[in-house]
Formats: sequence, structure tokens, C-alpha cells
Amino acid sequence: MPANAQTPYVKATWLWDTPLIRTSASDILAFCRENGVNTIYLQINRDVKPSEYASFIRQAGARGIAVHALDGRPSWGFEINRPAIERSFDWLSQYQSGAAEDEKFAGIHVDIEPYALPYWNKEGSTFIAQWQNNVRYMVQKAAELKLPIAADIPFWLCNYRTPDGTETLSRWMMRKYGAVTVLAYRDSAQAIANMAAAELSEAADLGIPATVGVETVAGMEGPQITFYGKGRAKMNEQLALADSLLQKHNSFAGIAIHDFQSWKAMKA
Repeated sequence: MPANAQTPYVKATWLWDTPLIRTSASDILAFCRENGVNTIYLQINRDVKPSEYASFIRQAGARGIAVHALDGRPSWGFEINRPAIERSFDWLSQYQSGAAEDEKFAGIHVDIEPYALPYWNKEGSTFIAQWQNNVRYMVQKAAELKLPIAADIPFWLCNYRTPDGTETLSRWMMRKYGAVTVLAYRDSAQAIANMAAAELSEAADLGIPATVGVETVAGMEGPQITFYGKGRAKMNEQLALADSLLQKHNSFAGIAIHDFQSWKAMKA
């Protein structure tokens, strides 16, 4: 359990390849149950039928697994791309209004990484303000849908400040969303705890629950970033140690593993 006993412990994973729920729902949910997952971030894909989402969410709920609607891309950090955000929320609104209670998404999870775009720094002083305006829009739409909304943020976002200089960008994001996943992509318990510490402290100060995200996908940034190629046993060992180190933060709400397919493909 997290240090704050009032916060339910989360073990989550991202599922980006949504069409898998058509053919592999049982396998997905069996793997999640075997590995203690109680939350799935499922990407919105408008090529997947509402009835297929409904079936998957209903089956997940029967196994004690909540499904949150996942969407976002780096371009969502810029106001010119607001129409794409609007389309996503319009789809979600229509889906929720037509779904039975046990077929509805339990929340919204967004992954927006404008800093991954090559022109991020070329936008000068406007890029953070644009990102903030899109976040305000999404938070308002989530409130209209009566759904909690959370976001992925990198562990180093606390190094950026809001345009008015009053607080860190990570703290601002936490206050708006109400929950976050701190992406502390490292392959050892101590490094994970170290990377997440600053933003977990901010979250604790605000009374905001924060899960800590780790990576299993192969990457270009170096082997210490991901558990790719290291096997599930090694990852489970390090995550158990990280969990114990992170308990000192009252904001710590659990672990999120990116992503389902890469995790499942790991050698035991």
C-alpha cells in the first residue's frame, strides 16, 4: 500500500495497440491479473467499434481491473492542434453516453510530450503557455464528463517554470490534473526512486496521488533507461525494491509499466 493509506494502490499498464481487444481480450486480462495490474490505460482508436470497447471494459471490470481512456501525442502541446483534442473528447463523450454503467471508462489518461518535437525550443516563450491552455481545455472537458483525468509527466518537468515564474511546470500540471504518472525511466530501484523524488515531493505538498512509471520498450537513450532485455524477474525484483523506497512519499500511489506488449514479450 502507498504511504497515504487513503489512496488505493495502483498497478497500471499502457495498452496502445487497441485492436488487440478484439482478438486477445482474454489473454490481455489474464496477463494483467497474473501480474497484479488493476488499471489499464487503453488508447482511443476510432477504428475500434464501441461494442468492442464495451465488451472489453465489462470483462475487465469483472476481474477488478479499471480501464481508463488513453490518448495524446506531442502535437497536443500546441494550440493549433486543439481540433484533434476536441475530436478525441467528442468521441469519448458519445461513447460514455451510449455505454452501460459497467461498460464505461473509469477515467482519462493523457500522454502529451511536446518536448519530443524538434521545434519545441524554437517556439520560444509561447510553448509552455500553449500547453497550459490545452491542459485547461482537457480538464474542463473531463469535468463535464464527470471523469477523473491524469497525465504522464517526465521526472525533469520540475526544471521548467510557468511563464509567470510562480511555480514549476510539474507542480502546475499536478494542480490542474489532480493526479499524475511521473515517468522515472530507469532500470534500478535506487535510480527510479531518485528520479521520481522531486516531483513526488511536490505531489505530496499538494495532496496529489502520483504513480511512478517505468519502461520496458527498447530505446535509443541508453540501457539504463529501460528494463528491455533484462527479463521480468530482474524487473520485478527492482520494482519491489523501488516500491519500498518510494513508500516514504505520502503521494506515492503505485507503479505503471510501459507498455503492455513489451512487458508481455519480456523473458520470464
